[in-house]
Amino acid sequence: MNTSWVVEADPNILERAQFTAEGLIPCIAQDVATREVLMMAWMDSEALARTLVEGRVTYFSRSRREYWRKGDTSGNIQVARRIRVDCDGDVLLADVVQSGPACHTGADTCFDAEDTDV
Repeated sequence: MNTSWVVEADPNILERAQFTAEGLIPCIAQDVATREVLMMAWMDSEALARTLVEGRVTYFSRSRREYWRKGDTSGNIQVARRIRVDCDGDVLLADVVQSGPACHTGADTCFDAEDTDV
């Protein structure tokens, strides 16, 4: 592991990650304790690097074209413990410690477990 990183990850994760033509990669956040999937957001290489070094999860907003750290405005922060890249290199999985709800709606997760119409 890269000793300058505070988050556990493959030392070659930045090279292994396959970013889209727009320079982005989806990142799925999963609760490290419960394994529940909390949300999905986008990262670019800078957001991934910031997350690895700082521990606080940083995403890239496609609509605002800017970086955002989960919880800076809501107080519901995410701290990454481990980030993995999938077998194809085109999706990240972040094991996080979530403080408060993960969804901007106030729900614990962005994926509605109560929806039975599916």
